[in-house]
Amino acid sequence: VEERTGGLEVGARTVITGIGPLGQRWVAEHTAYEPGRMFRDEQRSGPFKKWVHTHRFEPRPDGTSELVDQIEYELPLGGVGSFFGDRFTTSTLERMFAFRHALTRSDLTRHAAFAGKPRLTFAITGASGLVATALIPFLTTGGHAVRAVKRTGTDFDASALEGADVVVNLAGASVADARWTPERKRLLVDSRIDYTRKLMAAMKSKPKVWLQGSAIGIYGDRGEEQLTEDSKVGEPAETGAAFLAKLCTDWEAAALGAAPRVVPLRIGLVQAAQGGALSKLLPAFKVGAGGPIAGGKGWQSWISLEDLLGVILFAAYTDSITGPINAVAPHPVTSLEYAHVLGRVISRPSFAPLPAFVLRALFGELADGALMASQRVLPNRLTAAGFRFVHPMLEDALRFTLGR
Repeated sequence: VEERTGGLEVGARTVITGIGPLGQRWVAEHTAYEPGRMFRDEQRSGPFKKWVHTHRFEPRPDGTSELVDQIEYELPLGGVGSFFGDRFTTSTLERMFAFRHALTRSDLTRHAAFAGKPRLTFAITGASGLVATALIPFLTTGGHAVRAVKRTGTDFDASALEGADVVVNLAGASVADARWTPERKRLLVDSRIDYTRKLMAAMKSKPKVWLQGSAIGIYGDRGEEQLTEDSKVGEPAETGAAFLAKLCTDWEAAALGAAPRVVPLRIGLVQAAQGGALSKLLPAFKVGAGGPIAGGKGWQSWISLEDLLGVILFAAYTDSITGPINAVAPHPVTSLEYAHVLGRVISRPSFAPLPAFVLRALFGELADGALMASQRVLPNRLTAAGFRFVHPMLEDALRFTLGR
């Protein structure tokens, strides 16, 4: 999204770049709006000769609603454009709306579980990250008030914390975006631990719940061992895994006392087409150059983005949950299995190995610390509390987020 002005009202505009195989620019404007019932957007410029999209929400006798999307479009180049583009356009729209409607249904089901409880006020740090950019609209759709804790350098807007029922602390520089030089390690520490302490010091009153970002890296490199929230944390060996384990341990410890109920979220590999590890793997897999990492025996514990949002809402409302929870799907996979499943989903070969020595040459300590560490983690506390996963199996999660 290059530009967005207004909301759903007539005259609101959205500009999107990178549309279609030629990466065209699309300018859409809202031309009709009935609050609670419908809105319409039309292409003002872009890849289509004509595009009119009407969204309708129709009431049903049982008290629910039916979401209806109606598209009127014409492809460019007349009959030639229709001959070559109709099938592609139709299949793309079918996949797009299957995804949208499934996601809408899933989100509403999550919110319906807590319909009888008061709406909450959330303060969210790390608001520009992958998880938070999906979490904010998810929560507002459910009627919750959401405040992004805006950050400028080392300063932040502490007023966003005041009166919040729930703080979701997701701030922190990306672990896997750069080699772990001494300077990078310092940034990883400062952006998590020091920042968490500053947030707590700035609060005039405590929230009811503090959901603290963390990661399954807290367990270190554990081979075949099945890990639950009761497993020992840390990594005794002086390896990259030890640095990440200590980082997560200290990050969780920094939030102790932040609220009557503190819940560290030990998050696995988030599966989302729009970012994270999956988006970095896809280019290689799409050209048939993807495959297992370092022999494929290491375990990878993952979670779909949609389930992670559900975990956050569930943890905010479930008073019996306190202390750390493993935010992972119930079925971890080996690196070999992950490669085979992803290859099958996108219909590409997935046998090109990525040896350990290549990873170490490319990423240094980061390779052992995060990319090759084996963590077979299970969400015991979530399942015991009654949380239900929408995507318990990896293939379902990948097909959903990739529209396959």
